[in-house]
Amino acid sequence: MKKYFSIFIFFIFLSAFAQDPLKEKQIKQAQEREEQERIKEVLSNDKTTDIRKVEEDKKKKDSISATVTVIDSLYREDQFYIGLTYDLLQNRPDGVSQNSFSSGVHIGFLRDFPLNKRRNIAIAVGLGYSMNDYRQNIKITEVDGKPFYEVVNENDVNFDKNKFALHYLDLPIEFRWRTSTIQSHRFWRIYTGFKLSYLLLNKSKYVQGNEKVRIFGNDDFNKLQYGAYISFGYNTWNFHAYYGLNSLFKSEAKIDGKSIDMNTLNIGLMFYIL
Repeated sequence: MKKYFSIFIFFIFLSAFAQDPLKEKQIKQAQEREEQERIKEVLSNDKTTDIRKVEEDKKKKDSISATVTVIDSLYREDQFYIGLTYDLLQNRPDGVSQNSFSSGVHIGFLRDFPLNKRRNIAIAVGLGYSMNDYRQNIKITEVDGKPFYEVVNENDVNFDKNKFALHYLDLPIEFRWRTSTIQSHRFWRIYTGFKLSYLLLNKSKYVQGNEKVRIFGNDDFNKLQYGAYISFGYNTWNFHAYYGLNSLFKSEAKIDGKSIDMNTLNIGLMFYIL
């Protein structure tokens, strides 16, 4: 009996050991399936991430393109300007000379209207103010309520101050050429045009010792002035020149019976500010 029992126990152990390789194989296969599933999942996630990244990059490029298009459609060189000039009197009567420094100040705004697709050619119209201070030796006084003009010989008379100042409302219109781009506002420019000016205020002042003569609103000055100008340069700094095409005075203003037919030439610098 004991012999049969020993044989039975032996077969049980043998069966147990015989089943271990099969279990190991099944476990190994299950692990391999899990690993393959994990690899597929990782690859799937990476592919989804790549697709999303490509889509996001495309959206960014489209957005940038759309932004540039909008900027281009609105691109103008609307500008404020400030000018400083030296004012020269042209066609002066005999004996008339300028002394000290005759200066001009010009400020205003110009509205830009591009004419081509590149937007580097345009016309502009504007509104501005200018003040021109002429220091010279024409003494302006009043005789019987009317302006009287005479040339002061500076060799004989040492006056302290003699000038007349003219304040204008300016209406410029100009043709523009420039090398500007959407991205940069540093460029070369040539602007040339025509300016119509309306006299708002005029005053003259003569000072010699205790003698002081001031006259406001002299009707002998022309109310309307017109002339041609040009500005050219790079970026903010630009050379500017204006030439008046009509006289500062009406024909009624005379010295020794001759009309004071003087016009002006203003030269200086023009600064453009966006």
